[in-house]
Amino acid sequence: MWYSREYRCKVCHSVKDSLITSIPCRECTIFFGMRASTRYIRMTLERMIARLFLMDDRTWMRHANPWSVMLRLTVLPLLVLALWSRLWLGWLAVIPVCLAVIWAWLNPRIVPPPRSLDNWTSKGVLGERVWLNRDVIPVPSHHRMVPHLLSVVSGAGMLLAIFGAVTFEVWPTLVGIIVVCLGKVWFVDRMVWLWHDMQEASPEYRRWRT
Repeated sequence: MWYSREYRCKVCHSVKDSLITSIPCRECTIFFGMRASTRYIRMTLERMIARLFLMDDRTWMRHANPWSVMLRLTVLPLLVLALWSRLWLGWLAVIPVCLAVIWAWLNPRIVPPPRSLDNWTSKGVLGERVWLNRDVIPVPSHHRMVPHLLSVVSGAGMLLAIFGAVTFEVWPTLVGIIVVCLGKVWFVDRMVWLWHDMQEASPEYRRWRT
């Protein structure tokens, strides 16, 4: 007996209901043409990381809560503090390190979805989802360079902070944390701009607003 079932499109990642679980859904096939069948193979590094953290639609909506975005800035300081605890705990410092990693995973899950998406932080998260999806739906050229540069800056700051924590050097640790936080805030601001430019680019993006 024929029956329909839900499946997730490998291109736009939206949940569909169909008799056939095709790799690209019908809307993506129409939108992208024959390229839709191969686009799902390519994946941005950021989306691979998001998948490792099991970031589904529900989790992303929780992460759009301004509290989740602000609390995200505590992840690196807590991780650095956990690494620094080797000075007092020795090998037992692995416990606070694990707790810091668990906090990074719990952060986008412990708050409810926001009542409204009409705020700076929520728009930044929506823009980040657009950025992660740029291999499927390209972003305008003026948005392509700066986020990469900010990621490099934040990455350098993180390495500096971790180096300072490992070697017990205060100034590299503090400077690294400040660089990461400033880079992240600037990145979110760019994602707000990206969301304003791309929110009408696909039916999936319009669905996120509701």
